[in-house]
Amino acid sequence: MKKIPMTKNGEIKLRAELDQLKHTERPRIIKAIAEAREHGDLKENAEYHAAREQQSFAEGRIIEIQNKLGVCQVIDITLIKPTGKVLFGTTVDIFNTGTEKSVSYQIVGDDEANVKEGKISVNSPIARALIGKQIDDVVDITTPGGQVEYEIENIQHL
Repeated sequence: MKKIPMTKNGEIKLRAELDQLKHTERPRIIKAIAEAREHGDLKENAEYHAAREQQSFAEGRIIEIQNKLGVCQVIDITLIKPTGKVLFGTTVDIFNTGTEKSVSYQIVGDDEANVKEGKISVNSPIARALIGKQIDDVVDITTPGGQVEYEIENIQHL
C-alpha cells in the first residue's frame, strides 16, 4: 500500500482528534443515547435520532483517522539536513513576478492543506512545481487564471 506523506504536526493533530473522539465524544454520545432511550418511544424521539447520527459520524471519523495513520509516512523536516532544495515539509517564500507580491507556503500532506494558514498540499500544482527547486530558481506554474511566474526567495526547515 502506498504511504501518504504527513508532517509531524499533522500526525500530532490527527492523533489528538482521534483521542478526543474516542475518550470525550464517544462517551458523551453513548450517554446521550442512553438518556434519550429513557424517554420512551424511539420512533418519535428526536434526541435519540440526533445522538445516533452523531455516533455514526464519530465512529466513521475514528475509522477514517485510524486508516490514515496506518498508511502515513511521517516526515519531520526539522530532522532533515537542509539541502537548499524545496522538500516536503519545507516552508517556501516565493515572489510572484507578475503582481510583485511575496507569499509563504509550507508544503504538507493533503489532509493538512489550508491555504489560509499558508499550507499547501504536496499534490497541488504549485507544490509539484516547487519540489526540488532552489533559491533564486524561477518556476512557471499553470493556474486556472493562466501562467504565473514565481521566483523562490527562501526555503526554511521549520
